[in-house]
Amino acid sequence: MKSLTILSLMAFSVSALFADDALQFMPDPYQLGSIPQGEVRHVTIKGANMTSKPIDIESVMCQGTGCSNYKFTPSVSSRSPVTVEFDLNTASMEGPLTNLVVLIGKDGKTYTTQIEGEVESPFFFSEKMFDAGYYTAGESREWNFYVWCSDKKAKPELALDTSSSREFTAEFKPVKLNVDKPDHVKEGGKIPGLKVTLKTKGMDRTKTPAKQKSISRIVSFKSSAFPKATPEVLVIGYWK
Repeated sequence: MKSLTILSLMAFSVSALFADDALQFMPDPYQLGSIPQGEVRHVTIKGANMTSKPIDIESVMCQGTGCSNYKFTPSVSSRSPVTVEFDLNTASMEGPLTNLVVLIGKDGKTYTTQIEGEVESPFFFSEKMFDAGYYTAGESREWNFYVWCSDKKAKPELALDTSSSREFTAEFKPVKLNVDKPDHVKEGGKIPGLKVTLKTKGMDRTKTPAKQKSISRIVSFKSSAFPKATPEVLVIGYWK
């Protein structure tokens, strides 16, 4: 971890001719590949100080969510390697992942690199956002949508998470789906799925700041088959 090959340093030297940052990382962006939703991935990225002066690093941060437990080379001599490590928690992520990693020098200068990947949820939803319209506290609303597994042979198993059960209820009906057109999912196919009926039990006005007119509720589900996954939908609207 404390040494780079001569070829790597040569590659950094070439890239430095066309870059503004004194710390150069390879590869940039760093490719994470596919990550199952909920997995915590330990990430190690490596670079080098391409200047003739030492660089002292005070801290490291990510501009996106999910990063923690940073470790880094605090003092990087001229033409010497730098290593940054951290844990990436994908529990709240889904789909394409792009995250900027920022190193902050003791002199206030910043140095950046990027990580990219794809967070794969075990579930597909026919819809993930629902409009409650102009809403009065205590009113009932109902929506229907379909859920199936990314492994199209598997039977989906879902339940409403306790964090959402105070304001919502959900019913689950096993169905067979045709998902050839993701924007027009319908029953009558071969893919095992669930028809979900989501209902409000009466959203609570006191959960929203007094002057805020908009409604935003994340409705969370859970699955014993995929305990690390975080399947969610969003309910929006406006208070009357």
